[in-house]
Amino acid sequence: MASNLLEMQAITKTFPGVKALENVNLKVKEGEIHALMGENGAGKSTLMKVLSGVYEFGAYEGDILFKGETCRFRTISDSEKKGIVIIHQELALIPQLSVAENIFLGNERSKRGIIDWYKTELETRELLKTVGLDEKPSVKAGSLGVGKQQLVEIAKALSKEVKLLILDEPTAALNEEDSENLLRLLLSFKGQGITSIIISHKLNEIMKVADSITILRDGKTIETLNVHEETITEERIIQGMVGRDLTHRYPLRTPTIGDIGFEIKDWTVYHPVQSERIMVDSASLNVRKGEIVGIAGLMGAGRTELAMSLFGKSYGQKISGTILKNGTPIKVPTISAAIEAGIAYVTEDRKEYGLILMQDIKSNISLANLSSISRRYLVNDHQELVEAERYREKMAIKTPSVHQKTGNLSGGNQQKVVLSKWIFTEPELLILDEPTRGIDVGAKFEIYSIIHDAASQGKSVLMISSELPELLGMCDRIYVMNEGRITGEVAREEATQELLMKYMTRGRD
Repeated sequence: MASNLLEMQAITKTFPGVKALENVNLKVKEGEIHALMGENGAGKSTLMKVLSGVYEFGAYEGDILFKGETCRFRTISDSEKKGIVIIHQELALIPQLSVAENIFLGNERSKRGIIDWYKTELETRELLKTVGLDEKPSVKAGSLGVGKQQLVEIAKALSKEVKLLILDEPTAALNEEDSENLLRLLLSFKGQGITSIIISHKLNEIMKVADSITILRDGKTIETLNVHEETITEERIIQGMVGRDLTHRYPLRTPTIGDIGFEIKDWTVYHPVQSERIMVDSASLNVRKGEIVGIAGLMGAGRTELAMSLFGKSYGQKISGTILKNGTPIKVPTISAAIEAGIAYVTEDRKEYGLILMQDIKSNISLANLSSISRRYLVNDHQELVEAERYREKMAIKTPSVHQKTGNLSGGNQQKVVLSKWIFTEPELLILDEPTRGIDVGAKFEIYSIIHDAASQGKSVLMISSELPELLGMCDRIYVMNEGRITGEVAREEATQELLMKYMTRGRD
């Protein structure tokens, strides 16, 4: 029987006004893949930051034992010297540096204080081969896609002679193919004796690779499940995460669908830099009032490009085509014009484009509609506070105060703030781009309920998602895109994953 490589005993971590972890215990066996699961805000990332030295010894209570030895990490370097390496959800590569420079940054191969570039390149090639990445060591990291950047991060971890690899939401931003490749890589590492801890909200992925699953809820350890000793189902995991059965993953809804609210005809968009490259090719679609319409497609199909170009031409160049609102053509050349026309866009990247993380919840909610709470260019602070409190209650944002910094919230609560910001503009067309990315099943249900509520108010909802079950569970109709073109339109009653995939892989005629 394998011995424990890691033990975390009675870990307690407190932030001002919030106890993030309370007497958490975690045991990880040598050579296994151990999943750490829980709702957003359950304490998973906080626990791993304690383990990896992001939160130094003395900033928490409890003990860390690695290979039976008590460890007191004061820096990330301390934990890395033991072979504990964490890869955060937000990748930490420097785009302007080469792959080789990124892999050995802070861990340079040198002789007498001078970098040995021959050895650096040689070892980089071996590491890239190990992770299955066919790229030159000299290529700039920023020129790679997210999936390849994730592999560079793993190569960087391997360069530090990793014994325990921690991956925080490693597939959140990856397409299905890249996700499968990453999971296969983890299994191959297991075969080499490398232990892994994986944090993920994707239950199907966890079921494929995990040997053990520890569930956290509200900063406490609920249970650890052994996948090989008992039958574990997704429903069983969900019950542990949320503390209740989720009989339905999607809220029940009886839609009331009206006339066409918004329609686009022959919408064409060119790449913002490569002026001859078509990103959206003569797309036509419509969304009725009270209707939730999905857009499916593989990575690079043109879904986000379509959404952003509709939202005040915030993406692309040489944009042509027609937008009709209630049957009348409108022009939205800028974001402010789009907002004025009743269009709102919830971006897929809430941290980069959706929120100002250093500002409080109150300021973020009012940001897109300051005119409604201003007079003569002065913001009415009291009215802003009243509106923020209204949305905090309406959206069930879990926070002690709307004065809390948005960056301190869990992913699910951050997404509720983004939705609040745009719903506060009272849109008639709500465009949602991956609205539940990186969010746990409990928070997803709450987001789905908010989307249903928007549709029930007569808003037209256009929803982009890479999760086919989500589109099937939420949408009244689904358009499918491939290579910038709309290749199919499927009614809810006819929609299946197989049919959507058929349209998603249909090439140009």
